[in-house]
Amino acid sequence: MVKLALGSLGDSFSVGSLKSYLAEFIATLLFVFAGVGSAIAFDKLTSGSALDPAGLVAVAVAHAFALFVGVSVAANISGGHLNPAVTLGLAVGGHITILTGAFYWIAQLLGSTVACFLLQFVTGGLAVPTHGVAAGLSELQGVLMEIVITFALVYTVYATAADPKKGSLGTIAPIAIGFIVGANILAAGPFSGGSMNPARSFGPAVASGNFAGNWVYWVGPLIGGGLAGFVYGDVFIVSYQSVAAQEYP
Repeated sequence: MVKLALGSLGDSFSVGSLKSYLAEFIATLLFVFAGVGSAIAFDKLTSGSALDPAGLVAVAVAHAFALFVGVSVAANISGGHLNPAVTLGLAVGGHITILTGAFYWIAQLLGSTVACFLLQFVTGGLAVPTHGVAAGLSELQGVLMEIVITFALVYTVYATAADPKKGSLGTIAPIAIGFIVGANILAAGPFSGGSMNPARSFGPAVASGNFAGNWVYWVGPLIGGGLAGFVYGDVFIVSYQSVAAQEYP
């Protein structure tokens, strides 16, 4: 069953929690700066040409590498979420309280927004690209695509980082998480944009002043992340506990 817990303000404002928020802010800023920066760099190098296969690979690799680093540098402090959908998925499984998760969201959204404004400044005011559903597809199709790829991301987070039986697999969690994001961008980039992350889409929308279709990158990822947390937490992790409860000394 879902293990959502409200939490307390005391816990959410403890020294450890405040350090976690700062870690999420910094790590998300670094991730979005590199990820969005790679898209801006492509636009500059190609004089605004449409994204081609080589460009898609470059952007996917940049996001994969940046997320691998972002998760790694924040993992020991905040758990390395960098994504409201990941935070929600972990909250569904009882790994973080609702109140603390809300502050994670704020830190992640601020980190992404600051990264995009920094990119605008250091690139001389170049346009910050926003996510959008491809022509010929409906926003509903975009939502469904984002649900599937975000489910894959949060499911990977659970399997490699949150699962109590992960063992030595936990050492490669940041790599696995980066890989699944890169792979999903390759698969979904030409269709939904391959966001998987409300913060990743929110920052560019704020910096550009363009929120058209931004709801897609909230609804899809949050449903996908929450569903992955429910499935992995309630089907697999709970089953470990059930077996343990049946064991005899």
